[in-house]
Amino acid sequence: MAIIGIRRLTWMVEDVDACVRFFSDFGLSLIERDASSALFEAADGSQSLFLTKGHSRLPIGSAQTTRGVHECVWAVDDEIGLKRLVRRIEAVVPTVRDDEGIVHFITPFGQAIGLQVWRPRAVFGAPTPQNTVGRIARLNQPRKWIDRAVPKRTHHCVWTFPDVEQAVAFYRDVLGFRITDIQKGFGIYMRADGCYEHHNVFLADAHAPMPGFNGTLKFHHANWEVEDIDELMVAKNFLDRRGYSFGDWNWGFGRHRLTSAAFLYVPCPAGGEAEYGADCDCVDDSWKPRIWDGAFGTAIYITNLPDFMKSEPTWDVRYAGAHELHYHPAEPRPLVDAAE
Repeated sequence: MAIIGIRRLTWMVEDVDACVRFFSDFGLSLIERDASSALFEAADGSQSLFLTKGHSRLPIGSAQTTRGVHECVWAVDDEIGLKRLVRRIEAVVPTVRDDEGIVHFITPFGQAIGLQVWRPRAVFGAPTPQNTVGRIARLNQPRKWIDRAVPKRTHHCVWTFPDVEQAVAFYRDVLGFRITDIQKGFGIYMRADGCYEHHNVFLADAHAPMPGFNGTLKFHHANWEVEDIDELMVAKNFLDRRGYSFGDWNWGFGRHRLTSAAFLYVPCPAGGEAEYGADCDCVDDSWKPRIWDGAFGTAIYITNLPDFMKSEPTWDVRYAGAHELHYHPAEPRPLVDAAE
């Protein structure tokens, strides 16, 4: 039994035309659309379905009210695994299975989730070898040229949760996710049991001192993986040339310390942000979760370093003890006040 990644993100949006323009430029492939919906795919076949408010395909009973991802459908490796998961879920909440074979349910904390037996298309990266001092990996060979990004897969998604401990318990004990890291005062990173990505979901504390966090269940951002930093920056320039703004909370391109992943966040008309990512840590069940200071884990570097992060970060990270593998909201170090 294993959840192997994200199959589909179902979004509630206000303007389908704006979403079609944006995600076409973002690099996803438009599969079908009509006046009230649009379906896109990444290279591996993982999908984003954009639906206008009130659409019959939106989940019923979700606690979410604002734009963004209202349901995440997780891929399960086989039917036997799906049946085992459904038995666990139905001990807590009821489920409904639709004509596509997707099992839908609403968690006790109001989040809409789906499960479907699905395997992604194989996608293989071929990043250009990198030369460095004393090591030639690319001799008489220029770096490959690319015109624009093609996101390879839907990597992870983030919501804010009013009660992170309740959400973690459900993802861990019912769906089988593993805790990979804890960011003090901000939330918990979790990996699906059939995945090697550092995290497939980040459960953010809705009460953390971050812009837009208002104590409610709310979509924050989704991440699509590209091949490498080159593809990420080509994507940035492609959007620059088409007049997209990167918002007031604009860190630009950077790399997280906590996951090692390169990132670029882009405000999007579907709600929240769309993130390009590359080179994230990969882990397995031998990984030892760590507890990080919130600000320290945020970035190794950011191209547009905000004033409140210009002080030297406090080195604060350690392995979590077995008794600590639950959320500890005590003494968060607010990112917005880090320079004070």
